[in-house]
Amino acid sequence: MPFRKSSISSDEFHDGDHRYEHWYRDNTVYFLTARCRGKTHAFQSEEAKAIFWDRLLHWAQHYGFVLWVVSLLDNHYHLVGYLKNGENLGDFMRRFHGSVAKLVNDLLPEKLAPFWYDSGKQGYWDGCLRKEKQGRKSYRYTLLQAVEAGIVKDYRDYPHTRIFIEVERAIRRANELNVWLEDVPYKRYQQ
Repeated sequence: MPFRKSSISSDEFHDGDHRYEHWYRDNTVYFLTARCRGKTHAFQSEEAKAIFWDRLLHWAQHYGFVLWVVSLLDNHYHLVGYLKNGENLGDFMRRFHGSVAKLVNDLLPEKLAPFWYDSGKQGYWDGCLRKEKQGRKSYRYTLLQAVEAGIVKDYRDYPHTRIFIEVERAIRRANELNVWLEDVPYKRYQQ
């Protein structure tokens, strides 16, 4: 099971904190999230949201990222999906984020640069889900974003939470593909 990490530095720690790194692993269910710099509400307009969905669907199909569930709010998003070839994650995110940033910035009164940014200076956070339980929790967390934010009382009333594969079907397929690492010690799959 191929596995690779990438980081902006070879140092494991920075200022006493563990340095953030992206993990590229084949046959994996990923939880991905990103936020606009400064929590800017760059996706407040329906036009900006339409750009997000168009570019996400385009690049996900291009790179073989199988979306399970996605929730887009005004300043961030969460998604869960399956990727057969882990090496595609970095290119997928660069193309997706780059095209969204350019096109949404064209709509904004003031350009947001960098567009995607969080406290660790990474453009996004990715997690390789190791257990079925993590898959279910991440799915539910993503599904209920608009409810938790107080936008709606029922996620089905929010048009920017989209289910691509129902949770039971997604989990069943993940089990068939043997994606979970729950029996593999953490240290072993890190190497």
